[in-house]
Amino acid sequence: MNIIDESGILAISTRLQRLSEQLRKDGALFYKSYGIDFEPKWFPVVYTLYHKEVLSVVEIANEIGYTHPSTISLLKELEKQKLIRSKKDKVDERKRLILLTPKGQKLIEKMKPVWEVMSSVLKEIADNQNNLLQAINEAENKIMHQSFLQRALQLKSLE
Repeated sequence: MNIIDESGILAISTRLQRLSEQLRKDGALFYKSYGIDFEPKWFPVVYTLYHKEVLSVVEIANEIGYTHPSTISLLKELEKQKLIRSKKDKVDERKRLILLTPKGQKLIEKMKPVWEVMSSVLKEIADNQNNLLQAINEAENKIMHQSFLQRALQLKSLE
């Protein structure tokens, strides 16, 4: 056990990041084992467009819960890979609509069986005595109602 593990709740952000990085790294290697060149960080956008088909940049950002600049950065990468393309909204010319390219759709068909295996393995990893996904949902809901910063400042003002 290292000092970060011993620090308990204080290092929760570090521990979640560490877990996330391990899952991403293994996910990328697993995609490669199927001959699929895919970065796990692209998953939220690709998966969202697979289900929603055509969305504006703002709608994608809202769906995946990322900031607008982070979303734009991902979209640029995916466009460079020719997995997505954009078109102008017929109603609002300023609005860009994003959709998967045929190459992107073909990639998803290749990834579906991989996603099934990943889902099984991730369920097994998360299905602990204290279900990880349930705990994350609960923590995210609490933060949605009152952020970490708001809570900390409130506590500080009571001192």
